[in-house]
Amino acid sequence: MLRAEPPARRKGLLAIVAAGLLVVGLAVTGAQVASAGTSPLAASALAPTAGCGKAPGLNSGNHTIQSGGKSRSFTLRLPDTYDNNYPHRLAFGFHWLGGTAGQVATGGTDGQPWAYYGMLSQSNNTTIFVAPQGINNGWANSGGEDVTFTDDMIRLIDNALCVDTTQRFSVGFSYGGAMSYSLACSRPNVFRAVAAIAAPGPISGCSGGTGPVAYMGIHGVNDGIQNGRALRDRFVRNNGCTAQNAPEPAPGSRTHIITNYSGCRAGYPVVWAPFDGGHQQGPVDGCAGCESGARSWVKQEVWKFFTQFASTSSPGPSSPGPSSSGPTPSSPAGGPCRVSAAINPWNTGLTENLTITNTGSAPINGWSLAFTLPGGQSITSGWGATYSPASGQVTARNVSYNATLAPNAPVVIGFQANHTGNTATPTAFTLNGAACTVD
Repeated sequence: MLRAEPPARRKGLLAIVAAGLLVVGLAVTGAQVASAGTSPLAASALAPTAGCGKAPGLNSGNHTIQSGGKSRSFTLRLPDTYDNNYPHRLAFGFHWLGGTAGQVATGGTDGQPWAYYGMLSQSNNTTIFVAPQGINNGWANSGGEDVTFTDDMIRLIDNALCVDTTQRFSVGFSYGGAMSYSLACSRPNVFRAVAAIAAPGPISGCSGGTGPVAYMGIHGVNDGIQNGRALRDRFVRNNGCTAQNAPEPAPGSRTHIITNYSGCRAGYPVVWAPFDGGHQQGPVDGCAGCESGARSWVKQEVWKFFTQFASTSSPGPSSPGPSSSGPTPSSPAGGPCRVSAAINPWNTGLTENLTITNTGSAPINGWSLAFTLPGGQSITSGWGATYSPASGQVTARNVSYNATLAPNAPVVIGFQANHTGNTATPTAFTLNGAACTVD
């Protein structure tokens, strides 16, 4: 998997700490949850970019751009089913000190399950991913150059691809966590939410630092956890949350505790996830010191945090200008939904109707329903939506006449499929990335 800094690099980081820039960490464990209340989530305005409706101007792979007079690079990953009319999430994964964009993009020795800190395996083809490469394999952000680099990447991607500007996210480990924190400080109107894993203090800077941003901190209790608390508490204040001494697992407990802060501004939650461990990015519950992105709880918790923010309307494109912090997102919606399936099988085929109900209080304008089709089934035609791909993890996207899901107003779509004997209904339904209940 993606590894923590090698000893030489770690020493360099600790030297920075000794100079007054504190070092933090991440680790892991069990599945305890302490809820201090969860802030309500309202609807966020879906804002498509100039790249929507056009042939993609960028492809998956490595790219080089000029930023601040320097040649900078990043690795881009488009969904396998990229649709130039569907505004996608845009998620950044920043590497650690001594790490590389390639390690983030490939998942290191853990491979695809941990690519982009596990977000790729969770995304079900809804998200465009970016792994930037830091100067000297770090994020010193001298003179704000790494924030400018991020602005330049966003501007390029927005013009080339179909992105929802209210759905930009960032996660990173160690120095990469500090960079994500720096973006939360300096670009609160560009990034909807960030997650900082084992961030070693504000070593990438914190220009501004007064705006609200949905913030998740993940930190090991044996890794200078006071530094992680300090980063968290900035957004506890900025987001208007109620201050508290959030519980943390005891050493040797091999568990983690999730706290959702109460009192936060609607749409700007703060989540704190300390765990019994050290400087780790992929801790494993019940296993002392274990590091495995493939088995870690981190990817599910980060993805759950990001995907609670679902866009529901369509005002128009926006992206950061040369000196802009970008569009201001309104409060997000979690996209609550319910799905029921009615199937009519015969010897080698079947038809199936899916009834989708928006159980939230706000309309959803523009939707995609993702689900897993049982093995041996393959869609041959459909109605009420466009379907892609024909088997496996399928995404059904609205057509023009049913693009709006009004609250508690069911919409019926359906398809015909071939099968090889398995006539079960689909599973794992998500609407705009948020899990649905199933009748």
